[in-house]
Amino acid sequence: MTATWFLTVLAHEAESAGRELIAIEPHNTSRLCSRCGHCAADNRLTQAKFACRGCGHATHADVNAAIDILRAGLALRETAQAA
Repeated sequence: MTATWFLTVLAHEAESAGRELIAIEPHNTSRLCSRCGHCAADNRLTQAKFACRGCGHATHADVNAAIDILRAGLALRETAQAA
């Protein structure tokens, strides 16, 4: 299965459900603090724990990454709408 094929199928399913798919670059989303923006490998303590070395924000790593991914998608959508 290729990434392009997967995104095509996923976009079709999203559209069928009345949703929008926005593909983002996931690089560093598990290392980026959703509170202050500090990005470092040691922010990700374990598979499940995130603790920012910059501001001290601590949360579940998947929740932190989901917030970063959502923000990136919304920013791409806003940029596309402005163009």
